[in-house]
Amino acid sequence: MKAFTYERAQSAEAAVKAAAGTPGARFIAGGTNLLDLMKLEIETPQHLIDVGRLPMAAIEATAEGGLRIGASATNSAVAADARVRARWPVLSEAIVAGGSPQLRNKASVAGNLLQRTRCAYFYDTSKPCNKRQPGSGCGALEGLNRNAAIFGASHACIATHTSDMAVALVALDAQVETLNPSGQARSFPLAELHRLPGETPHLETQLVAGELITAVVVPSPPAGGQTYRKVRDRASYAGGLASVAVAGGQVALGMVAHKPWRASAAEKALAAGASPGDAIGQELAGASPLGRNDYKVPLVARLAAAAIGQAKGRGA
Repeated sequence: MKAFTYERAQSAEAAVKAAAGTPGARFIAGGTNLLDLMKLEIETPQHLIDVGRLPMAAIEATAEGGLRIGASATNSAVAADARVRARWPVLSEAIVAGGSPQLRNKASVAGNLLQRTRCAYFYDTSKPCNKRQPGSGCGALEGLNRNAAIFGASHACIATHTSDMAVALVALDAQVETLNPSGQARSFPLAELHRLPGETPHLETQLVAGELITAVVVPSPPAGGQTYRKVRDRASYAGGLASVAVAGGQVALGMVAHKPWRASAAEKALAAGASPGDAIGQELAGASPLGRNDYKVPLVARLAAAAIGQAKGRGA
């Protein structure tokens, strides 16, 4: 791990001001992803700004019937919240389907959303990776790409985003609240937070340098049942192969793209009366598997159809 400096922010405003005035600065809260990447020298921030102790961990009801979840709230706190479990169970289920209890106890909401890919080529500094080193190439294109994306990939990157929580939040039409270095707050759909790779896979989100996530706002739950289903090679210590979040008629897929993938074609088909199988089939008509990950197409077809059916049963 390379040397770095450290400071503990006293407020969100002070944090973004420090980030704006310090080249190579990064925010840190739980550190469950960033510290691992620093140990491997995949990320080498010159300065860490600790925002984990800021008063941004509250989970509060909104006047519109939703929930405002502070960026520093731990994954465990969100998953265990009685309101989340009762009204937004897809979110609780997605978080529990993610990391181990030890990781959930430490990981923050914002950190979960901003975690980086688990692509083996990203983690192996001896291999080319445009996400880690722009312009070096994508070793996964002709290599071990069994876990690669089937939607939205490019010749520059075929990695997937691995957050379970983000998939559920996209299905729930959540909003992200941020504070930028100029001190201005903004709010936008969480579905717009992450970017597709295009020619710049190292630019993973729409956040500007030094912009801090302060909260996630979940609206009142949609009508109908909710569920989260995930498949992985083994029950623990293994990344996901595919996942699906269903919230009423809203469907999002995970581990199949560079960002949580909103299944818009499937949603339209469901709204028109299509069966779950036919609806997800229309979504998968746009998939572009690479050979070694061809299995993801039938896997997602079965997984999503089962999840949609389960959610309908819960909403009955």
